[in-house]
Amino acid sequence: MSRLSMLMLATMLMLGQSVQAQPPVRNYDAAGAPPFQVLEEGKNPPLDAYDNFVIGPKYVPAVERKAVDGVPQGKVMQFVIDSKETRLMNPGIARKQFGKVDPNNPKTLIVETFPIDYKRAITVYIPANYQAGTEAPFMVVHDGPGPNANPKSNLQTILDNLIAQKRIPPIVVIHIANGGGDAQGHQRGKEYDNMSSMFADYIEEEVLPRVQKQCGVKLTKDPDGRAAMGNSSGGSAALIMAWFRNDLYRRVLTTSGTFVNQAWPFDPKFPDGAWGFHESLIPNQPKKPIRIFISVGDRDLLNPNVMRDNMHDWVEANHRMAKVLKAKGYEYQYLFCRNAGHSIGNAQQQFLPHAIEWVWKGYGKTPIK
Repeated sequence: MSRLSMLMLATMLMLGQSVQAQPPVRNYDAAGAPPFQVLEEGKNPPLDAYDNFVIGPKYVPAVERKAVDGVPQGKVMQFVIDSKETRLMNPGIARKQFGKVDPNNPKTLIVETFPIDYKRAITVYIPANYQAGTEAPFMVVHDGPGPNANPKSNLQTILDNLIAQKRIPPIVVIHIANGGGDAQGHQRGKEYDNMSSMFADYIEEEVLPRVQKQCGVKLTKDPDGRAAMGNSSGGSAALIMAWFRNDLYRRVLTTSGTFVNQAWPFDPKFPDGAWGFHESLIPNQPKKPIRIFISVGDRDLLNPNVMRDNMHDWVEANHRMAKVLKAKGYEYQYLFCRNAGHSIGNAQQQFLPHAIEWVWKGYGKTPIK
């Protein structure tokens, strides 16, 4: 440790600030890991593979991230939903401080919350060749940009290129900003981490009708033409939507998915939160028609809070997901990204176009089984 780092650490300790240890590097061939295929640096897995792959530690930015002359560009529209104008998720919640472990149930926290009003930005990408009045397949993306952020993003360039090359259908993409905060006691945690259809119902009733009205698009009702994508808790939210509303969503894309015990308030029907997906739900219930892409970093999160319940290891959670998905015969692909932390941003520079293409593979030809 450098002298400067030691001085900073000493200062934090004197001020009573907590010191968060950096997650350890996990090896792809460690005990308990699923079997992996190690790919050459810069390579992505085959599009027809349902298996586990190692990529990195160096990454090559995907060519689809660069705008190409002559490729039609989709348009981006944005509007805001005021919680006071909605029936569901009104009001929101927030907390003043992190909760304390419940002495009667170490799987959950005691958190004091208070009600809030909030505004949620909705950013919509409409492909260049969308024909008014036709039903469009679409993808919901969690943690969309806020109302004061630039709604343009590199993702739009990726979509323009993939659609122009006919590698994905001309999809509408709906970026939904969260309701604020994070984890237990905050609106984002309420939306993303709870094991129920609550957020999918909210999107169906409060968001999609507004998208159609505000943006002049018609969205498909076919669940095979509906995808959900998210990072961290947004990733677990994507699978939660498809699991509890499989009549609405069947394609899922996750990065650093929070398949851990972070649900709040405690629900005895799902005592392990999203950890329950690989602990009991997927292995013990009939296979659902879901196609899912999962990914994690070798330095992803490990036990970031006070619960110490052995259900807060993001790498272990995603490893377990891969095992139960494979055993149950799901259409899945799993990337273990070396030299990558939580959110695996460096690895996404390489694999995100591939992941989007993989998730939409077969649409309009072979329904997900």
